[in-house]
Amino acid sequence: MAIFINGIVYNGWKSGIPNIDLEFDTNGKRFIVNIKSGPNWGNSSQVAKMKSDFKTAQRTLRTSNSNLNIISVNGCCYGKDSRPDKGDYYKYCGQEFWEFISGDKTLFTEIIEPLGYKAKERNDDFLTSYSQMVNKFTKEFIDAFCFGNGNIDWEKLVKYNSEKK
Repeated sequence: MAIFINGIVYNGWKSGIPNIDLEFDTNGKRFIVNIKSGPNWGNSSQVAKMKSDFKTAQRTLRTSNSNLNIISVNGCCYGKDSRPDKGDYYKYCGQEFWEFISGDKTLFTEIIEPLGYKAKERNDDFLTSYSQMVNKFTKEFIDAFCFGNGNIDWEKLVKYNSEKK
């Protein structure tokens, strides 16, 4: 969704550079963005890998345009970070990220309502499928390992699970 929104606002695009999610140009700068769900997405080695990916992407982009002013950004869809300047890159979280990619400081709240509708729709579909599978597995279990009024035949079940072939 972030790439789509940025594409409409800034003509951004899904990057062709490995491990870079989004690229866009504005105010004479090329932004390369690695998008994560939230601020605590990785351990120190994963963050080091992201920083290395940013450096590789900068070298790749500068081979075709050495004067390109490239800014690396770790964008987080939710959360907060009180110190976005990380030295080698910026980390924008939550409202700051959505405003950065869209120019709209209220976008982060405006996208919640339609996402909620979509999530409810998907959740309802999931619950229907889940209930069907629970019923199917319950019937198969009862047919294979129960007798009488649903009493479990424990010996049969243990043999099925653990008996030598």
